[in-house]
Amino acid sequence: MKKILRIVLLVILGLVVLGTFYFLWQKSQPKEVVYEIVTAETGDIENTSVATGKVSPRDEILIKPQISGIVSEVLKEAGDLVKVGDVIATVKVVPDVSQLNAAESRVNVADISLKQIKAEYDRQKELFDKRIISKEEMETTEAGYKKAIEELETSKDNLDIIKTGISKKTAQYSNTQIRSTITGMILDVPIKAGNSVIQANTFNDGTTIATVADMNDMIFIGKIDETEVGRVHTGMPIKLSIGAIENQKFDANLEYIAPKGVEENGAILFEIKAAASIPDSVTVRAGYSANAEIVLAKAEKVLTVPESTIEFSNDSAYVYLLKDSTEHKQVFDKKHIKLGLSDGIKVEVKSGLATGEKIRGNVMADKPKEVTVEQQLN
Repeated sequence: MKKILRIVLLVILGLVVLGTFYFLWQKSQPKEVVYEIVTAETGDIENTSVATGKVSPRDEILIKPQISGIVSEVLKEAGDLVKVGDVIATVKVVPDVSQLNAAESRVNVADISLKQIKAEYDRQKELFDKRIISKEEMETTEAGYKKAIEELETSKDNLDIIKTGISKKTAQYSNTQIRSTITGMILDVPIKAGNSVIQANTFNDGTTIATVADMNDMIFIGKIDETEVGRVHTGMPIKLSIGAIENQKFDANLEYIAPKGVEENGAILFEIKAAASIPDSVTVRAGYSANAEIVLAKAEKVLTVPESTIEFSNDSAYVYLLKDSTEHKQVFDKKHIKLGLSDGIKVEVKSGLATGEKIRGNVMADKPKEVTVEQQLN
């Protein structure tokens, strides 16, 4: 019984050893490598550069008052459309005490002078009617009387201007009514009723009443890296992608490249501007972030292959052309080709391949052994 048990254990041990050797032998055998088969096709290739930036109106006009005072009423708000001359806000003048006193004094003096001259005019007119004085003397007296009337009216208008910033004669030209200087949309109204404002002068920019812009004239403002700025020029077409508007691209035309770069995070960037063509049916707000795709080079209807299928040796490029295929076996022939334009995914083949030829692609990972080349091609 012990002898039989010993024999059984030896047999089991032998089977384990043989199984181990078989497993190690099988693992040491070279694995079959199956490659994807790629076909050379005709297509278009574009080499592009992407600049990030924003879309803004070409001109944003700051509306400033021509008189200092306190805002009494705000008639417009951000988003409203205005035309040239539309009143945006009104300003109440805070008169200077010394100027007010001088103006009132001038009115009183003009009134006294007018009364005196009027009395003289009435006497001269009575004498003229009796033919006692000459016509020349009468005309001189009448001219003085009219001047006194005009002086009183002028002094009263000046007093009204100092008090309220407006007079009867100059109501339509009043500085107290802040008007838009262009036709467009109001982007911002930073003031409220009750705010004090300062007029624009040689020592101060003045308080901004509103910002107005023509939203029909939009431009893209972005920056491009120094490595690519030498490949772009004004007049180049651009495709704009606006982050807030999905699945739409807009045409633009490059019209400005900054002559001087600015360093940002260790890189030299150059500002660019492009005139955007945006349909009236699309609403674009000032400040939307956008990406500009600039076509640096383009090749149409050329032979292309994936760049991943190409191998490089020194200054030469090669592909592996499918020469023969059998069950579970692929045979390739190394072939030299001449390359052209590349977009990082596809590359143009200028010579060495023909349309429809099949070349070796990437290794097919996790593919079962029974997948044949014929099944791949089908």
